[in-house]
Amino acid sequence: MKNLSKSFKSGFTLIELLVVVAIIGVLASVVLASLNSAKKRGEDKAIATNLHTVANQAEIFLADNGNSYLPAGTGVVLPISTCPVYNASGTNMLSRNKIIADAIAEAVLRGNGSSCYNSSTAWAVAVGLKVTANTSWCVDSTGKSKQVASLPSSAINASTFSCN
Repeated sequence: MKNLSKSFKSGFTLIELLVVVAIIGVLASVVLASLNSAKKRGEDKAIATNLHTVANQAEIFLADNGNSYLPAGTGVVLPISTCPVYNASGTNMLSRNKIIADAIAEAVLRGNGSSCYNSSTAWAVAVGLKVTANTSWCVDSTGKSKQVASLPSSAINASTFSCN
């Protein structure tokens, strides 16, 4: 009598392995895309948080400097331009106050460009966001803290010196 049992080799075929590798590749690309999007959203939230710190510190600066957003004795207005870096002898609040300067620097590091304004009666800071192109987060001395549908260079109103 003939032996009816067949001998089978254990293991996977090349096709089965390729299918599994392809499925893993598709899943990995979906996960990586989600992680990248989440990272950008996190960066945008960090920008808003840092600019909220600027707003809080600006009010403390105002109270400590005789109701002026400029350091005593300087009187130098910072026109709407790229945000300054920390300078202990700076002529404006945004560069002289280390906490403010550090918060702006961190926001600029995470964002896409910046724009700042500082006079004795008003200030504004805008930093470009990453999730939505051509948008900025803007805060100012009137208490506004919002997303603006423009680049930082045009997020601050040149007449009112507040967020558009």
